[in-house]
Amino acid sequence: MPNTPQVINQHQARELLAQIDVPQILRKLFRDLAAGQAVQPAQQLVEFPQGAGDFINYLGVLAEDGVYGIKTSPYIVREQGPLVTAWTLLMSMQTGQPLLLCDAGELTTARTAATTAVAVDALAPLKANRLAIIGSGKVAQAHLHYVKGLRDWQSICLYSPSLSEDAETVSLLKNIEPRLNIVDSREAAVQDADVIMLCTSSAGPVIDPSSLRKPALITSISTNAPRAHEVPPQCLNDMQVFCDYRLTTPGSAGEMLIAAEQHGWDRSAIVGDLPELLSEKVQRPDYDRHVFFRSIGLGLEDIALANAIYHLSH
Repeated sequence: MPNTPQVINQHQARELLAQIDVPQILRKLFRDLAAGQAVQPAQQLVEFPQGAGDFINYLGVLAEDGVYGIKTSPYIVREQGPLVTAWTLLMSMQTGQPLLLCDAGELTTARTAATTAVAVDALAPLKANRLAIIGSGKVAQAHLHYVKGLRDWQSICLYSPSLSEDAETVSLLKNIEPRLNIVDSREAAVQDADVIMLCTSSAGPVIDPSSLRKPALITSISTNAPRAHEVPPQCLNDMQVFCDYRLTTPGSAGEMLIAAEQHGWDRSAIVGDLPELLSEKVQRPDYDRHVFFRSIGLGLEDIALANAIYHLSH
């Protein structure tokens, strides 16, 4: 059947992604969004009955590329711990036929980290030279991969509580960046850092920006836990806040929701998002105080990467 979509498993996705300039694809996507050539609806959360879990749908349209798609990610409650998967379906806007069904695990990791990299490049001081990473999992490793060449880093420090007994992960991290310095405390990692990337699956704060000695760019990502946040929500009032997409992020980001409800923060305080930064509608910030970048992950990012994989495999 000609209208049966090509199915890409996780291993194939990893191999194909390695051949793609992921940050460059995302830069184009955010410029398309700014130019009205792409559509990004809010993500859609649907709960399973009887507390059995939920699923989130991430949607998006890339008009210039003639595709739309949906990533669907279930969170399935089980006795042995929750199961999270994700699949992306790419559809043709010309024929209405499915083009590709791709295991989205690798797409999600790559687009999460590359979005942060695009933000670091757009927001970090040009002379930033001290980088800190909190976290050591696959997403942290991808962050390191995409950000290691963006500035002339004199120091790259990483802290993760689980690393002391995990020689294999240490080896993986050192292979990505031999200059990496693995430190034994959070404080040692973030001390005097110009850029701090939070790459954890924590449901609550992992650093307190008010304890830092100097203004820094702090980046933060999402995890599946309800209202997850990596900085204290009240800190938003004291920082210059940026995000991946201002129309959708404040409705999903845990610290933004809590800050709005409990600490008088308003989404209108967001200085800019990636479409505005990359189309130069918003300027690079000055660092009279901390700069905070929050991404929740956009369906468009998954769809843009699925589209790139589709073209590469045809």
